[in-house]
Amino acid sequence: MLRINDILDKVQSYLSTSETGMIEKAYIFSASVHQGQVRLSGEPYLTHPMEVCGILADMKLDAATLVTGLLHDTVEDTLATQEQIEDAFGKEVAFLVDGLTKISKITLGNQEERQAENFRKMILAMSSDIRILLVRLADRVHNMRTLEFQAPDRQLYIAKETLELYAPLANRLGINWMKMELEDLSFRYLDYDAYNDLARRVVKKKDKRDEYTEEVRGIINREMDHLGIKAEVEGRAKHFYSIYKKMKEQHINFDEVYDLTAFRIILDSDKEKDCYEALSVVHALWKPVPGRFKDYIAMPKANHYQSLHTTVIGPYGERVEIQIRTRAMHEWAEEGIASHWRYKEGRAFSSSDEDQIKILRDLLDVQQEIENPREFMSNLKVALFPEEVYVFTPHGDVKSFPKGATPIDFAYSIHTDIGNKCIGAKVNRNIVPLKYQLQNGDTVEIITQSGHHPSKDWLKFVVTSRAMAKIRNWVKTEERVKSVALGKDLLEKEFRKHHLKFGNFTKSKEMDDILAECHVDALEDLMAVVGYGRVSPKHVVHQFLPEEIKKEETVGKTLKKGEKAEPFGVSLTGIDDVMVRYAGCCDPIPGDEIIGYISRGRGVIVHTANCQRVRDMDTERLVDVQWDIREKRDYLVQIRVICNDKKGILADLSAAISTLDVNITRADTHTDQDGKATCDFSINVSDLDQFNRVIAAVRKVRGVVSVQRLLRA
Repeated sequence: MLRINDILDKVQSYLSTSETGMIEKAYIFSASVHQGQVRLSGEPYLTHPMEVCGILADMKLDAATLVTGLLHDTVEDTLATQEQIEDAFGKEVAFLVDGLTKISKITLGNQEERQAENFRKMILAMSSDIRILLVRLADRVHNMRTLEFQAPDRQLYIAKETLELYAPLANRLGINWMKMELEDLSFRYLDYDAYNDLARRVVKKKDKRDEYTEEVRGIINREMDHLGIKAEVEGRAKHFYSIYKKMKEQHINFDEVYDLTAFRIILDSDKEKDCYEALSVVHALWKPVPGRFKDYIAMPKANHYQSLHTTVIGPYGERVEIQIRTRAMHEWAEEGIASHWRYKEGRAFSSSDEDQIKILRDLLDVQQEIENPREFMSNLKVALFPEEVYVFTPHGDVKSFPKGATPIDFAYSIHTDIGNKCIGAKVNRNIVPLKYQLQNGDTVEIITQSGHHPSKDWLKFVVTSRAMAKIRNWVKTEERVKSVALGKDLLEKEFRKHHLKFGNFTKSKEMDDILAECHVDALEDLMAVVGYGRVSPKHVVHQFLPEEIKKEETVGKTLKKGEKAEPFGVSLTGIDDVMVRYAGCCDPIPGDEIIGYISRGRGVIVHTANCQRVRDMDTERLVDVQWDIREKRDYLVQIRVICNDKKGILADLSAAISTLDVNITRADTHTDQDGKATCDFSINVSDLDQFNRVIAAVRKVRGVVSVQRLLRA
């Protein structure tokens, strides 16, 4: 367990006596208010704020941040008040603790709403003071280090959230060590077998790899010394998740991953030109691999990361990845924005800090109008995962976009009106399709036309959260207008069937009751939800019928439902008497998180919650659905296995699947020029648990490189 003296030892080299005294005072306060509380591990609760403070101390952050680390849970989890914090530790610390408390105090209904609101508040708080986010990230690091004490379902949820949101946030802030640790810890819980297998293989190769690393370091050091270039050469093993990602993306097995070690040349000089000189030395030593050079000094990443990256054919023909940077660049690469929040007199933000805060603030700015939590989280995830492409405006300004960005993304980055009126684009003076993917160095010019409007089809290929939000907003507005008109027409027709006039009841008490029941505020909102299919016009009219007719209809409805009752397998929130279909694009199976989409004339179509098609759907038509299995049945699901092509491999795969009492309905295989076989299987499973057992069994077959669930379209 970390002790207060351990923390004080870490900070005494850069904090004053009065500031270390404040940390001691915060420790005593935290210990007193958390007294008697324990963590799931059985340890005193105080161990958590102590470890968080220790992480912040390792990052050499200022005294106020360290004190906040010790106090971050006091107002939320103890009887301590905000006023006590301010009286004892001042306004600055009270402000930071308050920001963290507001993030945590979320009491919304479902998990998705809580997660969305959590991140919305976190980014808002961060825009006031970046240190709030730094404490939050340190808090998540320690929670991930002790995740073993959580229940299995909580482990999976927290690990997934960490991998999808917290690790990318750390990356956005440039805190590389934190990103890597969060990714590896998440990987361990999300795919325990793959993590352990990879760890075992890496350890097995460690001695040989260490020997090779020392040899390469020695060669580079000798050449640098010979030419009078002062530099430190590091060789570090890549973290597990980056190796795993490479294996999956390139469909290769572990033995084919040659660059397990990344080398860094860190120059004592602060001149950028010296990095290029060191690069020429490396390329003189070994032949560079074409297309593997990246200049992040001339064009820094969005998080201000700067370095030269090159891959060369090193000793014994092995590929060697080398990064070259100055000491200042290296500090940013490892610590990111935290390196600028270290204790220093004056503590003024640098321009790079301001830019970084602006980038994160913009993530929220374009989504202020998005109320739907699912849509907010989808946009946030997209915004946090950029592989940058750098393009030029006609005036020569550089703009960065995520990989795969299109002219539409470019247009919306300039102005919403430019995006809405876009009818075409020129790239390097040539007309290109609007779905053209921008490449590094492209010069982009947008062609607009007054009166032109966005197309819903654009959502299929745009990649920036800003463009998605603006297009969806336009489509939603248009859809609402159409749905209000349709809903009004449907209601009028249904009222006429019962010899009633819709207009006579619009301001009645019964109408107020139905508005409250449907959770809408105005008559136009009711017409919209009827038009969308969320509420049946029959249900609305039923409220206005005489009591004797209501009873007759209720009896008839009950009999009819009794005759046709079927175990659909799902229950729908707030919707009755609708046809249910399972989406063919994602093949949901019991255990998957699912979402329903109200289609026109085809009932509710059930998709997996992470289905790519759901991202492009009108959020007003999405409804909550849950599995409601009344009798066991088989569900079709498809898997793709990438493996080494060898005699008997197909029989081994089939046996691994069949031994689990799973029926294979179809199998397609083909082999590529590299000797890799791709095997697609259609199988029948009863639920997600059985499917996961199949995946685990197939992974154990010798020669298998990767296994993944396959989407049909």
